[in-house]
Amino acid sequence: MNFPAELKYTKDHEWISIDGDVATIGITDFAQSELGDIVFVEIETEGEELDKEEVFGSVEAVKTVSDLFMPISGEVLEMNPKIEESPEVVNSDPYGEGWMIKVKISDASELEDLLDVNAYKEAAGV
Repeated sequence: MNFPAELKYTKDHEWISIDGDVATIGITDFAQSELGDIVFVEIETEGEELDKEEVFGSVEAVKTVSDLFMPISGEVLEMNPKIEESPEVVNSDPYGEGWMIKVKISDASELEDLLDVNAYKEAAGV
């Protein structure tokens, strides 16, 4: 399983990459493997301002549906159009082409609450 050290993580299995005041968010390799084959991703929060831990969408796999939670507060700037057409890219490339949303960060201090790679592995039990 892949856990890039440069990313931050949440206990809910989202990853976050920071570039200035914009964060890219997706689900971890562990999360996609636990969910199984992803068949649909629903994100209808583009343009909305959401608080940390609010639901920004959901992922539907063959065996379950799982909510997606905001790791930080901010405005949802963009949804990845590729995951609408080909949701299976979340399984094959969760940290690359399978990203979910881009968010304009509204409270950078919340980044301090995120997990580093070692804390995430411990929380995930891997």
